Amino acid sequence: MEGGVPLPVHTVKWKLRLSEQVSADGTIAEEAVERLVEAVAEAGDMALRWRAAGPLAFATAVVREAPNRQQVLERVASGTGIRLCTLPGETEAELTFLAARRWLGWKAGPLALLDIGGGSLDVAFGRGRLPDFAASLPLGAGRLTREYLHVQDPPGAAELKELRRRIRHELRDVAARIRWESPRTAAVSSRTFQQLARLCGAAPGRFGPFEPRRLLRRDLREAVRTLSALPAAERARLPGVSAPRAAQSLAGAVVGHTALKLMGLRRAVVSPWAIREGVLLRYAEDGADWWAEAGGARVTVAPASAVSLRSISGPPA
Repeated sequence: MEGGVPLPVHTVKWKLRLSEQVSADGTIAEEAVERLVEAVAEAGDMALRWRAAGPLAFATAVVREAPNRQQVLERVASGTGIRLCTLPGETEAELTFLAARRWLGWKAGPLALLDIGGGSLDVAFGRGRLPDFAASLPLGAGRLTREYLHVQDPPGAAELKELRRRIRHELRDVAARIRWESPRTAAVSSRTFQQLARLCGAAPGRFGPFEPRRLLRRDLREAVRTLSALPAAERARLPGVSAPRAAQSLAGAVVGHTALKLMGLRRAVVSPWAIREGVLLRYAEDGADWWAEAGGARVTVAPASAVSLRSISGPPA
C-alpha cells in the first residue's frame, strides 16, 4: 500500500466466544480448544487463497492467562502448523494506541486510549506514534461479569457496589497518570466501546467507518442505569447491544464510565481501528523482524493478514 488509507480487501470472522467457555480458574475447555484449532486452520487456508503472508496469529487475555495456555498453544501449532502467540498486555495497549493514532492523525495531539476486551482493559497515553505509557488491567467485561455479576439478573445494588470498588482500586494509579498528562483527545476502541457508543446515540455500523462517532461520559452514566435495570435477555433489545454481548454489556459500561470519570475525561472519540489494525500497521511500518521479536512466528516480508483471536465473546474488534 502506497498512500491512501489501508482498508481491508477481505475480512472473515469466526465467533469462538472463548471467554464464555472457561472454568472458574480460567482453564479453557477442551471443546473450545478444538474450535480454536479449526478456526486457526481455516484462517491459514484463507490467507493462502488470498495470497497473504502469515498469518500473524495472536491471542489476548483469555488464552494468555489460562492455566492450560501452553497446552492450548501446542495444540494449535500441532493441528495447524501455525504458531499462535500471546502478546504481553502492555504490547497490546501499545498496538491499539498506534492504530488509534494512525486513524485520528496528529491533530489529535496528546492522546489517551482505552480499550475494553473480555479479559482486560488496556490504557495508553502518548504524544507520538507509540505511547509514552501503556498498561493492561484485569478489568475486562467478560472477566468482571463472571466475578461480580453472576448471582442475580439483573444484578443487585450490592454487586454493583463491589464491582465499582474493584474498578476504582485497579484504576487508581493509571487514572492519576492520565489526569496528570491532560490529554487533548481521548479515544476508545473495541467492540464493547463501539456498542456502548451506539447505545448512547452514535451512528450505526452501516454508516461505515468514516462516520464520526463519539461517546460522552454523561450518556454512558445513563447507559449504566438503563443496563443495570434490565436482565441480560432484555438488554439485547437495546440499540447496539448484541445478544452474545448482552450479559457483559453492563460490566463494560461500568468500567468505561468509571475510567472516564477517574481520568477526568468528559468525552471520547470512537476509533474503528484497534489491536488487529495495530499489528498490521506495525508489521507494515517496522517489518517482519518486529513481529519475530514480539513473539510471532517467522513470516516472509510481504503483505500480511492478521488473525486476532480476541478474549471478548464475539467477533474481534
